[in-house]
Amino acid sequence: MPLSWNEIRERAHAFSREWAEAESERAEAQSFWNAFFNVFGIDRRRVAVFEKQVKLARAGERLKTGRIDAFWKSVLLIEHKSAGADLERAFAQGADYFEGLAERDLPRYILVSDFRRFRLYDLQGGEEWKFDLKDFPKHIRRFSFIAGYRTQEIREQDPVNVEAAERMGKLHDLLKASGYAGHPLEVLLVRLLFCLFADDTGIFARQSFREYVETRTADDGSDLGPQLALLFQVLNTPEANRQKALDEALAAFPYVNGRLFEESLPLASFDSKMRTTLLDCASLDWSGVSPAIFGAMFQSVMDEKARRNLGAHYTSEKNILKLVKPLFLDELWEEFRKVKGNLNRLFEFHKKLRTLVFLDPACGCGNFLVIAYRELRKLELEILRTVLAMEKGQRHLNIFALVQVNVDQFHGIEIEEFPAQIAQVAMWLVDHQMNQLISDEFGHYYTRLPLTTSPHIVHGNSLRMDWNDVVPNERLTYILGNPPFVGKQYQTPEQKTDLDLVFLGTDGTGVLDYVTAWYIKATAYMHQSRIRAAFVSTSSIAQGEQVGVLWGELLKRGTKIHFAHRTFQWSNEARGVAAVHCVIIGFGLFDVERKIIFDYDDTKGEPHALAATNINPYLVDAPDIVLTSRTSPISNVPEIVFGSMPNDGGYLLLDDRERAELLKREPQAASWIRPFTGADEFINRQDRWCLWLVNMSPESLRSLPAISERVTGVKTHRERSKRSTTRALAAYPTRFGEIRQPDTQYLLIPSVSSERRQYIPIGLIDPAVIASNLCLVVPHATRYHFGVIASVMHMAWVRYVAGRLESRYRYSNKIVYNNFPWPQKPSAKHVRAIENAAQGVLDARAKFPKSSLADLYDPLAMPPELTNAHQALDRAVDAAYLEGTKRKGFASDAERVAFLFELYQQYTSLLPTAQANRPARKRRAKRGPS
Repeated sequence: MPLSWNEIRERAHAFSREWAEAESERAEAQSFWNAFFNVFGIDRRRVAVFEKQVKLARAGERLKTGRIDAFWKSVLLIEHKSAGADLERAFAQGADYFEGLAERDLPRYILVSDFRRFRLYDLQGGEEWKFDLKDFPKHIRRFSFIAGYRTQEIREQDPVNVEAAERMGKLHDLLKASGYAGHPLEVLLVRLLFCLFADDTGIFARQSFREYVETRTADDGSDLGPQLALLFQVLNTPEANRQKALDEALAAFPYVNGRLFEESLPLASFDSKMRTTLLDCASLDWSGVSPAIFGAMFQSVMDEKARRNLGAHYTSEKNILKLVKPLFLDELWEEFRKVKGNLNRLFEFHKKLRTLVFLDPACGCGNFLVIAYRELRKLELEILRTVLAMEKGQRHLNIFALVQVNVDQFHGIEIEEFPAQIAQVAMWLVDHQMNQLISDEFGHYYTRLPLTTSPHIVHGNSLRMDWNDVVPNERLTYILGNPPFVGKQYQTPEQKTDLDLVFLGTDGTGVLDYVTAWYIKATAYMHQSRIRAAFVSTSSIAQGEQVGVLWGELLKRGTKIHFAHRTFQWSNEARGVAAVHCVIIGFGLFDVERKIIFDYDDTKGEPHALAATNINPYLVDAPDIVLTSRTSPISNVPEIVFGSMPNDGGYLLLDDRERAELLKREPQAASWIRPFTGADEFINRQDRWCLWLVNMSPESLRSLPAISERVTGVKTHRERSKRSTTRALAAYPTRFGEIRQPDTQYLLIPSVSSERRQYIPIGLIDPAVIASNLCLVVPHATRYHFGVIASVMHMAWVRYVAGRLESRYRYSNKIVYNNFPWPQKPSAKHVRAIENAAQGVLDARAKFPKSSLADLYDPLAMPPELTNAHQALDRAVDAAYLEGTKRKGFASDAERVAFLFELYQQYTSLLPTAQANRPARKRRAKRGPS
């Protein structure tokens, strides 16, 4: 067990007095360094050797040999000189020895001394400290890596996390290739993870695990498996119960408990390469590995494809804190600041921390649990600091008896066994890191060995179990996590069954992402409780058609949203990793006075907090409204339909080359060829054509053999279809499968458009242009309709309520258009103003006849003329909406949408009963677990 800092300081004072007069390197150096290590309670013989011989660069035909004064593998190189020597040259001499050392033995620190002066170099951190012997007691914490107090900042992008995972992945592959696989391999890797971490963080004596492997096993690895099994047995046995004749190297290991080493595993057969790989793992400084980050990386070693980009497979700490802080942490810190001046209230607050209980019902490798626990321990540390200060610094106070927060307050459910094991070990590792902070802060070593408390991580399908069996809901305080997203098209049959069981027959669940099931499970579990929950989710659960199904059900159960992060990129900046657009939603079955919406100017940027009166399912400060799929608009405007669908096998469609060839062969076919446009062709100005044979007589068709051949192709294509409706269309081979072409000027809206654009490019189109089913069309549209739909007011509505295809806007007739509240009875003056401004937009486009709409609406390339025209249109549309209200304008999209939801409520309250919002229909289904 490491000495306390107080005792180390006293020993440092004695050491500096004892060696104040020493001068001779040869006579006294080794005694000096033995005494130096003893200051920290370390027997030098256990960690370092004197006169380590190394072979340096060639001198002629012979290898030059050097000797390191004192060497601790991977940790410390010491170069000693007589009093008054040049310490800069001594450092250079020490650095020269690196070329003769094995890669895994290279030390992090170089220490040089001439008895009276010290120079300590941290090669990894790039820092250097210089001090005299008499000041040694003031600098003892520089040597925490010797004392066993390795507390250091854990950085998300620290290369040691990736390096450690890669080396463990290599060991995993070698063992698996040898035939050691499945559950035994997973357990073995988790145990080795614990041992490697323990080797560098004071759980074990420094590097005792590495030393054991190096000195007690054969170079060829033949006995490594049995020796590891023996070590695991020792770690699972209390010291008092161990055999008296046990090897002293094994006897020095502590009793761990926690059931980590309880299970008997088949013996693993190692070879020399496997042994070397394990030693390569042990040579890393595992004190710098983050349990929160490494857990997911460690899991990824099981998947060769995932391992190619290890940085992609962990949830960044920054993103986890976006959930943890508003869920509970900010509130707890605020409470602490209120009570910190009153000792009795502070003690009561500290007791409260021990009563908090957490559940992550899809915990994976435990990232959210680890960060939540660590932050709770940091708050407890601040409480202890405050208590000590209020007790006027009385060091006799048993500060360690006051440490109360523990891992048994944390629960998790994980469907895969290996991540569940990692999560449990990760919690123990972060617990030890926090104990090190306590030790470092208060000067006495504090550890929790043997492990008498454990996090409660359950291996099972969270959606098919009663969470009360994991932790009764009357004991729970918070639910948190990042359940699997999995869109509807990617769900396995088992996952679809999970959704059916959880939603108990709710109609429309076929459109839902998998993550929605956790919202329903959580609300059922939280019944009649004050539990607060928060999940990271795909942004689609707050957009489009999913809202009506999911939130219609949640609102009926009394769910209230307490805080929300609007759409942002869930990314860790790993190269080549597609960012996912996410939201975070905090909720409960009760209301709270203070609600917060975190908004983003840029999905990659930082959020800013906005106070809200109410947060609705679209994450807007507006009433709890769920937009239903409507077959007709709520406003008095033309109806919207999809364009015409060819369903032709490509025979009725032509590109420029095919059109030219057809006209060359049959010039009289020109009257039957029409421009054809879909969303992509419209936005990117791509010419495409179609055969529009409506009202074509039989004799006309027979007179055009080239067209007849194409019609025959259509008929054959439809006859071979597996769908009966398509086969029925074979009787009408001259016609599109579905015809909805307007015979008047119409509004064309692309069904999908990039989210980068400030406005969706729409157009007023001549009826001669045939619109495909990849567009939505509004027949009988005017410039007024174009103006409102092309305005920022409508775009704000789209951003909040439209669904997404990946991150692009997916425009919907039944959700977006039919539910959109148009200006209520606009005056003729405002209608004219909108029409004139809309014409200004069309005129601005016309100034760039060679540019596509994709070019014109590119955020970086949008011409000033078009920008100005749209701004004028926005002002005209805003004025129409604001007529008769007290509002002067809108500061943000969120304000616009909140205003539109108010109008929506007004409009729908006046609709006939048949059109009013109705709860989702139920279908009978076998009842599943709640």
